[in-house]
Amino acid sequence: MCSIVGLQGNFKGNDLIKMLKVSKNRGPDASGVYLDDVKLDIDLNTFSDDNEYNIGFGHNLLSIYDLDDRISLIQPVSNENLVLVFNGEIYNYNTIRNFLAKVGVDEEITSDSEALIYLIDFFNKGDLVKAVQSALRLVDGDYSFAVWDGENLAISRDPLGVKPLFYAVGDELCAFASSRDSLYEVGFSEVESLKPEHILFNWEDIAPAQAIYEKFMEVDASKLGKLLKLSVSKRVEGLDKLGVIFSGGVDSSILARLLQVISYNKKLDITLYAVGREGSKDLDAAKYAAEYLDLPLKTQIIDEELIKRHIGEVVGAIGDDNLMKVGVGLTTYFATKTAADDGQKVVVSGQGADELFGGYNRYLKSFDEGNLDLEIREDISNMYHVNLERDDACAMLNSVELRLPFLDKSLVEYAINLPTKNKISGSGDALRKNILRKFAFNEGLDTEIAYRPKKAAQYGTGIDKILRKKIITDIDLSQYLH
Repeated sequence: MCSIVGLQGNFKGNDLIKMLKVSKNRGPDASGVYLDDVKLDIDLNTFSDDNEYNIGFGHNLLSIYDLDDRISLIQPVSNENLVLVFNGEIYNYNTIRNFLAKVGVDEEITSDSEALIYLIDFFNKGDLVKAVQSALRLVDGDYSFAVWDGENLAISRDPLGVKPLFYAVGDELCAFASSRDSLYEVGFSEVESLKPEHILFNWEDIAPAQAIYEKFMEVDASKLGKLLKLSVSKRVEGLDKLGVIFSGGVDSSILARLLQVISYNKKLDITLYAVGREGSKDLDAAKYAAEYLDLPLKTQIIDEELIKRHIGEVVGAIGDDNLMKVGVGLTTYFATKTAADDGQKVVVSGQGADELFGGYNRYLKSFDEGNLDLEIREDISNMYHVNLERDDACAMLNSVELRLPFLDKSLVEYAINLPTKNKISGSGDALRKNILRKFAFNEGLDTEIAYRPKKAAQYGTGIDKILRKKIITDIDLSQYLH
């Protein structure tokens, strides 16, 4: 994961530098810029440019890969026709690279960004939008990116909005960035979030022909395990260690178990990270599940003073002082901070499982009214701005990349089309997520773990109680908002 920024219009080179400095936490390892026709690797601490430009891209690198055939490359990248900045992961990187070789693209490709720029270039016959659309039909990944062909600018985002992309349009200057703060830094006050799978072409929005949550199909309930195992496997390719944000509930325990099985056949060090008040339900459950799985667990005990010390940056990062969002954001923040202190650059989370498999208690009412399928699809359509941008922002405060196996495109298309009976069995189904719990039990998790009742993160950790009783009585959270 990285930070990407861009400006088009009338601006100075130092404007782009300011945007990069604000988002340096997203990519602390290196920085690069493209200003009109010049591409440079730079040191943000010393580089200065007061010249005026019309188009500029910037990139902060979080270096994850250092392999013979795949590296984390300083961007922007370019070829003769295109310039591109990219944030995210292409999980079928090797497939894309092999495809390009077969169709005669004679270039050495060693990074996700290079794979994407040459794929777009292969399809580019003078229509950049069609080239991007054609390329993305072949890409399996979580991403946001911008590509420039010398005249036209196309900006896009993955089908679920796992990776963030914000933009602002003014009379004389337009901009995009991975974080809102980068846009505020150069004077914008009205900031939009690009919708998933949309393309912003020369600052005009182009919607996909069909969004992922609008697809209807017949599915085989027995294929859940295959799809989930494949999703997890794709997200650890090229890694030798990673963390799991762990509550001891069914979602995070499934991920831990599947990662453990993968580790039997390849080098993969797995560490679980849990947060909560001393004696909180999540900490107790996490300790039980970690011991059952025989996986190392590291915990962060939360108290009033610790929350006061960090709440300002969390509220500022998520851009919202809603207590529920802040509570979940703090959980992600502290878990990834513990992971970062432990040397981790990648963690996985169970985000998305509740939406896909009917985990929330409010879904019982929808089930009774016959609206469960509709509500789940609506929740999936809104996840990008309700949950995903929050979690990404909090993880990236610690320069940790968050990967979400439950939000694999193929798995989402499958899960939203499962019959509701596979999710909720009836009006009195207090546990919900039936098919997922059965899978967990069949994969070797015991009844205590597989059938642990759902407890929202802010409540299970005890953070919500601290916020309501200790924090908001003394602190106005709105002071941390822009």
